[in-house]
Amino acid sequence: MKAVLTAGVIAALLSLAPARAEDAPTCTVPSYLIATESSLAKVAAAVKAGKPLNILVVGSGSSALAGPDGANAAYPARLEAALREKLSKSTINVRTDIRAKKTSAEVADSFESLVEKLPEDQKPALVIWQTGTIDAMRSIDPDDFRTALGHGVDALQKAGADALLMNLQYSPRMETMLSVSPYNDTMRVVAQEHDIPLFDRFSIMRHWNDAGDFDLFGPVHGFGMARQVHDCIGRSLATMIIEASRINPAELGMQR
Repeated sequence: MKAVLTAGVIAALLSLAPARAEDAPTCTVPSYLIATESSLAKVAAAVKAGKPLNILVVGSGSSALAGPDGANAAYPARLEAALREKLSKSTINVRTDIRAKKTSAEVADSFESLVEKLPEDQKPALVIWQTGTIDAMRSIDPDDFRTALGHGVDALQKAGADALLMNLQYSPRMETMLSVSPYNDTMRVVAQEHDIPLFDRFSIMRHWNDAGDFDLFGPVHGFGMARQVHDCIGRSLATMIIEASRINPAELGMQR
């Protein structure tokens, strides 16, 4: 089964599932899934200094959506919109670097040069590394996966950026085909070892599915629900970033 499973198939399980007939979901997330003891010092410094907040999302195919308006509906764009709303006095720039079908080790090897080659005004204060799916599909040894994650996070921090890990997306169908727990557990361990936040996309999406906000196991009908899920992820991610940066948007507004 794993041999025939592709990134496109996994993405389709989410992006083609139907939207509910009711009103758009509220995207409620339990506080324990958003809270983090790790801090994003580079993000805080940029915002407090009144500098543009540059964020780079490095991810796989699930960082994007198909169609002519896909980029605007995908979670990186929704993250940018949510941060602009919450940090109305700040300039927010979220860029995306999609590494389709690449393992964590393949992506990690390029991180230091990736950040260094960017123009000074585009260098990110934060890099969000969404990974794990391809490693799970290829049954990469969890120890090798852990080594790759550590190498990548070290490279990002050496390049002067905060790092935030994002784990796999949740799909009941995918969970029956892949052994995802070792990869999610490993990402949690690496985040703790490096004192960086982990956006637990897998648990958050599973919560939405179990709460009935989204039917992630439903039949194929279109892209409506995928857009809603991406919007919810973007807004939840914005909340975590602000909380991890230990900044108060209301106080920032008063200072300027």
